[in-house]
Amino acid sequence: MKLIIIFGPQAVGKMTVGQSLAEITNLKLFHNHMTIDLVSNFFDYGSSSGKRLVGLFRQEIFEEVAKSDLEGLIFTFVWALDLAEDWEYVKKISSIFENNNGTVYLVELEAGLEERLNRNKSDNRLLHKPTKRDIARSEHDLLETIKHHRLNSHPNEIQSDNYVKINNTNLTPIDVATIIRDTFKL
Repeated sequence: MKLIIIFGPQAVGKMTVGQSLAEITNLKLFHNHMTIDLVSNFFDYGSSSGKRLVGLFRQEIFEEVAKSDLEGLIFTFVWALDLAEDWEYVKKISSIFENNNGTVYLVELEAGLEERLNRNKSDNRLLHKPTKRDIARSEHDLLETIKHHRLNSHPNEIQSDNYVKINNTNLTPIDVATIIRDTFKL
């Protein structure tokens, strides 16, 4: 069992790379908006009810997948590296898989702000993430988040044998997916 956590700032290409990685491996994609957009039909993601429900759905899916005969799961996540609770969350979901003899792989994506602002409006993003279709709000959230949180790591900050950081500003999603597959022999 494998858990690949693809993390990085908003609109860096986590879901799109995850889609390409799922296509070239036997891994299933669970991008973070699958739960956010479901719950947003009832509660704002920022509300206590919204956060609680997103957390419950994700927890249940992680636990079932970790016990299953699936080859593995790709999960996307915006990791605020300046927040202790985000480090704890990554540790918590990793332990679900590790406690079931699974291996966790960390993939960090980074791209320039101009490229991310362009990707924020991409057809694929808007198709799969209904809550991002209000472009003005989505762009505002993207710009505000980088003012308040650090969304890419410092050199040597992530200490894991199963970690790779990729600047995908000028790479296609399939190029990045191939790098991930080959790096971790997926």
